[in-house]
Amino acid sequence: MKKQIGQLLRAKNYISEIQLNSALEQQHRDSRKLGRILTKNGIISSRQLAETLAEQAGIEKLDLESLNLGRELIDLVPAEMVSQYNLLPVSRQNGRLTLAMTDPFDTEAISNIRLLTGLSVRRIFCSTSDLEKAISKYYGSNVARMLNDLAPGEKGPKDAKSELENGQLTTSKLHELAREPSLVNLVNLILLEAIEARASDVHIEPFEKEVKIKYRVDGVLIEKSASPKRLHPAIVSRIKIMAMMDIAERFVPQDGHIEFAATKGKIDIRVSTVPTVFGEAVTMRLLDRSAALIELKDLGMNPQTLTGYSECLKKAHGIVLVTGPTGSGKTTTLYASLNHIFDPSLKIITIEDPVEYQLDGIVQMPVNPRRGLTFGRGLRHILRQDPNIIMVGEIRDKETADIAIRAALTGHLVFSTLHTNDAAGAVTRLIDMGVEPFLLASSLEGVIAQRLVRRICPVCREVYHPNASILDGLKNSISIPHDAKLYHGVGCDECNKTGMSGRVGIFEMLRVSDSMRKLISTSPTTEQIVAAASSDHVSMRHDGILKILAGQTTPEEVLRVTQGVEEEDRQE
Repeated sequence: MKKQIGQLLRAKNYISEIQLNSALEQQHRDSRKLGRILTKNGIISSRQLAETLAEQAGIEKLDLESLNLGRELIDLVPAEMVSQYNLLPVSRQNGRLTLAMTDPFDTEAISNIRLLTGLSVRRIFCSTSDLEKAISKYYGSNVARMLNDLAPGEKGPKDAKSELENGQLTTSKLHELAREPSLVNLVNLILLEAIEARASDVHIEPFEKEVKIKYRVDGVLIEKSASPKRLHPAIVSRIKIMAMMDIAERFVPQDGHIEFAATKGKIDIRVSTVPTVFGEAVTMRLLDRSAALIELKDLGMNPQTLTGYSECLKKAHGIVLVTGPTGSGKTTTLYASLNHIFDPSLKIITIEDPVEYQLDGIVQMPVNPRRGLTFGRGLRHILRQDPNIIMVGEIRDKETADIAIRAALTGHLVFSTLHTNDAAGAVTRLIDMGVEPFLLASSLEGVIAQRLVRRICPVCREVYHPNASILDGLKNSISIPHDAKLYHGVGCDECNKTGMSGRVGIFEMLRVSDSMRKLISTSPTTEQIVAAASSDHVSMRHDGILKILAGQTTPEEVLRVTQGVEEEDRQE
């Protein structure tokens, strides 16, 4: 005997007995279906209802991860319909197409697929998260194709280019274009594919005849898709609406923010648009909140560096600096440091441009130069908030440097970043800014310099023999023996044929000893500071070589990120 929907919902603990009885009473009064009453009252979600109805109807549930779908099957159903109806073709046999659906009772979807393919349809149920991954896997690399499947006579994005050229594309038309289901699905799919690929940035770049879409994965730009130029105004307009930006302003740079719901949680997206000769270019920085929760020990510091840096974090006062170019992971290191020392008995305040990740229990202030809130001014006000620990996103000028150092001298532990090539360069940079050497010598506790190198993909890793000139170029305080077993990735589906998957830091730690303080007070050169470093000082290249020998990365990768540092050292 078929179980009632209420019994199944109770068995799954989606509703309580009280909620079930209340809904049954309401059903008795107005004769509506029980599932509709429960979803209307917000007691269960439509996903939970669809899952339970599928079970009641005896519809098979499928795990999509075990499938390997061929291109001829994917080509049966266009990406637009896949995203619009949340379904995926999974098999075709004897004139019947099997569809995996999050809502197997969507009669409109089934009817449209039947008309499109000329096949009868068999329904199976799958979870929303599994379906999103599968759509990203099988349709993600063809997101631009999605809107090419629009009906030729359909008024919408296909007419955008001519209307824009003729000056007819008004703000209301832009809004209309951006809200079309096909556009919504396209932009969502671009973002989902980027998140699945672990991209840090999405670039949408207009050119004369096409719009290029690129993802930055592990620090390297990868061109994923190209869309017809006619879609450009609609794509940009959709992103602007999501980011609460002015859709009518196309000739002035704008900034915005999107909170995007992905399978693994909410992703914060910083959006920036700039006008170009072929239209607006869009860059979206994807900020995964889980990245802010990385532990200090997982950054990749060798035990020696980790011990030295941890000692700096235990100081009651002083200044600790993290240096490196843009995109070298400085903010991640600072957040890991704050998480490491967080204690409810301590008041921790940050001032950042912008606040990239929200940290529980920590007061975070974004700078706002348009309203006069600079790092220097914000830091002055932070000192009136009775903090124990302060994080300054970046020291950019003498004013900020002076306030940060005086805060460190008056009993605060201060963290900040600088754009210098190595640890020793942070000292000379601050002195060049106009900081008094004796104040810097009294307040500085340590400097850590870092770069990010790509990890070898563990799936396609194999032994190889690099060019001898590369190994010779890496000679440092240690060298790589020519008979050492070295690895690289040959490229596979898991790493998008790059041979690399993920990144790890290489670090240089400079501890400030008593003798180093005396040297700093004399305004030393970078070369003098390096020479005076303790005997256990490890350069970034040295740390990189250790990671090569450990099979984590390649000689080419370490040489790429440390080449500028070594050249500067030779010029000193």
